[in-house]
Amino acid sequence: MNETRRAILEALADGPVSGPELADSLDISRAAVWKHIEGLREAEFEIESGANGYELTAVDAYNAPAIEFELEAPFSIDYHDSVGSTNDRARELANDGETDVAVVANEQTGGRGRLEREWSAPAGGVWVSIVTRPTITPAQAPLYTLAASVAIATVAREAGVDARIKWPNDVVVPVGEDGDYRKLAGILTEMEGQTDRVDWLVPGIGVNANLDSDGLPEGATSIRDEAGDVDRRHFVQRLLEEFDRYRTDLEAVVPAWRELALTLGQRVRVERSAGEVVGEAIDVTDSGALVIETDDDERVTVSAGDCEHLRPV
Repeated sequence: MNETRRAILEALADGPVSGPELADSLDISRAAVWKHIEGLREAEFEIESGANGYELTAVDAYNAPAIEFELEAPFSIDYHDSVGSTNDRARELANDGETDVAVVANEQTGGRGRLEREWSAPAGGVWVSIVTRPTITPAQAPLYTLAASVAIATVAREAGVDARIKWPNDVVVPVGEDGDYRKLAGILTEMEGQTDRVDWLVPGIGVNANLDSDGLPEGATSIRDEAGDVDRRHFVQRLLEEFDRYRTDLEAVVPAWRELALTLGQRVRVERSAGEVVGEAIDVTDSGALVIETDDDERVTVSAGDCEHLRPV
């Protein structure tokens, strides 16, 4: 967002301010103040004019300027009313050298999950892909997926949803006591790098927010169905803030993940290229791999695969 407009918004948020006062404090003309005010109104900021000046009365929009306003994390916003895939757009930006950009869409027409599975992404959900250039090795990249899952679960819980994490990349809502769940959100992380470093990394996040679950795939749920609609602008801001918190403190990621995990303590089956592993999920390693104790009392560490919760024996 233009820095002058940001300063005007911050001033208006504190109460009515006259045009002359804004002009003097920002060292611009009164005509420039008026143009900026009109530009902010076109960006759907609710600004009223009264006897005491201009006042910001509401921020109900869901667009780049609205999300960037009051965002306490160092991301710019690349917003789209509709896009094929936020991850594809994020890859374009990453290949152009961009960093710390959050691609946000009202809807995706070609959303996808792991293994190229189709992901339903209609208007009303939260669809975000974050372009980052972390100074990490490829072996540490899974921590960014875990950080994204912790961020999603944390913010969903703030919204009143009993959100938990299913290894490796799903945020779910528990059903009963046997490890059953409904899926609330998923993460698709993509990256490019060398043997010893990551060039760029993009966690793609999809959250069923203000959607009716009867229009979602079987086994899915939404924030709307669990706790009512959320302010998506605020949800995205908090999501980015929590993700930024953990990406700058990777040592805190796994402990936070453990606290929110639904998978730990569950009997699971993990399908992997080397064959399936069945047993109790007992921990995650410092790099985010799942540790399973098999029925033969063998401990197997799985770094990737499809995880299924099984009913207790």
